[in-house]
Amino acid sequence: MSRIGKLPIAIPAGVEVKIAAGNELTVKGPKGTLSRKLSSDMTIAQENGQITVVRPNDLKRFKALHGLTRTLINNMVVGVTEGYVKRLEINGTGYRAAKAGKKLTLNLGYSHPVEMEDPEGITSEVDGNTKIIISGIDKEKVGQYAANIREKRPPEPYKGKGIKYENEYIRRKAGKAGKK
Repeated sequence: MSRIGKLPIAIPAGVEVKIAAGNELTVKGPKGTLSRKLSSDMTIAQENGQITVVRPNDLKRFKALHGLTRTLINNMVVGVTEGYVKRLEINGTGYRAAKAGKKLTLNLGYSHPVEMEDPEGITSEVDGNTKIIISGIDKEKVGQYAANIREKRPPEPYKGKGIKYENEYIRRKAGKAGKK
């Protein structure tokens, strides 16, 4: 039995879950509404303020889908109640970020500033010049947008310059050794 898949998902107060035909799931909460089509092989049931996911049999494919389906539903419930946040830091002389409307402008040592538009449902804030805070209700979109920003100038191992996640550790390398 899947350790993650068999855990029930508690539905907090103020959250409304609708399960339509074909496992079309809609979760409505204080922060917004998320909807997703899940695998029709899984049986999703809602009773006593909890959601349970049951797989049809023990085939390897269904075992994999079991935990995934449960986690996707849980991420939707957490997203509409608390939301998700990713924090990025910019390191490097002259590297900075600015925000104007829905446009994020990054100066990352290129000959031109890099401009990025916030996707639908995602908000980004700039704290100081060097910290970017990305928030939203969809965990997948928040993580992807953060990864897209980081991709513009990933941290390099010699001086650590670039964009990194707040809690990310950059493994440093020694520079060139001089002649002896």
